[in-house]
Amino acid sequence: MKSSTRDEAEGKMHQAKGKVKEVIGKAVNNPDMEAEGNVEKLGGVVQEKVGDVKRAVGK
Repeated sequence: MKSSTRDEAEGKMHQAKGKVKEVIGKAVNNPDMEAEGNVEKLGGVVQEKVGDVKRAVGK
């Protein structure tokens, strides 16, 4: 698997995991878990964009 494709796939996975943590954190009134989910989701967005950039420059 190309590096760019791997970054994009892992980024989407982290976004999904982050969303689940965020929703569970809200449901059980756990602000720490909710914040952890937001951070993981944001990290996934960044990683996906890194994959987009790698694809654009041809790595």
